[in-house]
Amino acid sequence: MSIERDIKTSKSEFREISTLVGDAMSQFAKLFQNEVDLAKAEFGEKLQKIGGALGLIIGGAVMVIPAIVMVLFALSAALISAGWSQPLSYLTSAIIAAAVAAALVAIGINRFDMRQLAPRETIGQLEKDKDTVKGMVR
Repeated sequence: MSIERDIKTSKSEFREISTLVGDAMSQFAKLFQNEVDLAKAEFGEKLQKIGGALGLIIGGAVMVIPAIVMVLFALSAALISAGWSQPLSYLTSAIIAAAVAAALVAIGINRFDMRQLAPRETIGQLEKDKDTVKGMVR
């Protein structure tokens, strides 16, 4: 009787262990899917920031062109009236335009800070999940 009881107990324990392993694998799959969903959401948010930055750069470039052209013509006219030669006054205006363009590009590039684009929440959650899975395996 003892051997039969041990066999029944072993089968019961094996079923419980297999059920636990199955549940753990199911929970791991759900956890992994949740992390994929979190990563998608976070990347979508980051892409929106990139799109916004690009929109600002393009909008600024388009809107500033007529204003810069008029200011440069006015500057050139003022320099010519002050006695400068036409080529020198236009060259001076072109240098100023190049400086303004460089400033706009620099501002746009600063908005593309790669550290802000990293999916920090997803990475942190994956680290927690890794620790949880290690704990489940032990």
